[in-house]
Amino acid sequence: MTETGDWASRTEQAVLDAALPLIPRLGWSGRLMTAAGAKAGLGPADVELLLPHGPRDLAALYAQRLDAAAVLGLSATNAAGLKVRERISAAVLAWLQAAMAQEAATRRWTGFLALAPNAPLGLRLTWASADRLWRWAGDTATDENHYTKRLLLAEILVTTLAIRLASGAAAAEAHLDGRIAGVMTFERWKATLQKPSELAERAAGFLGRLRYGRAA
Repeated sequence: MTETGDWASRTEQAVLDAALPLIPRLGWSGRLMTAAGAKAGLGPADVELLLPHGPRDLAALYAQRLDAAAVLGLSATNAAGLKVRERISAAVLAWLQAAMAQEAATRRWTGFLALAPNAPLGLRLTWASADRLWRWAGDTATDENHYTKRLLLAEILVTTLAIRLASGAAAAEAHLDGRIAGVMTFERWKATLQKPSELAERAAGFLGRLRYGRAA
């Protein structure tokens, strides 16, 4: 990475660090960008240059941080020694732990992504999270299964997070166990949803429900 790229990456993370304690009060908003930028030593023009899409760019940085924290939390887990369903359970729980470490910010983040204009971004970010977790789990599929697995895991991430926020850890873990038991075999995937587009529609619906703190 170039020196300029290093500076941009460091400064993006500094703005995110500055933003996190402000999010419960300001939400993911233009006001947040201005205030966080000021705390990081940047003027409004600098913040706009660094993060031209404003809160959406910051929301993407937050998603990437959650993914990185989840993978770091999984670093001591030997994925090869686990069954696939155990790997996915461990991955989702690590991701939830990362998300709940900043619970207030995560609540506002899910609400922001559930807004209609931001839903496509939310789906892309959830897909990216699912892809990173599947890669940790050792998935090497390159055919249509690659997409089906990620769409299914994206749905599991969204619904389990919604239940965790609404009903607590025990309810979220029970939901996760049930979802994994229902879909973590290839034959069940094929029988449940024939087309990736159908799962994408379902995932979008679940993402929308996060706005209201429910997943069913």
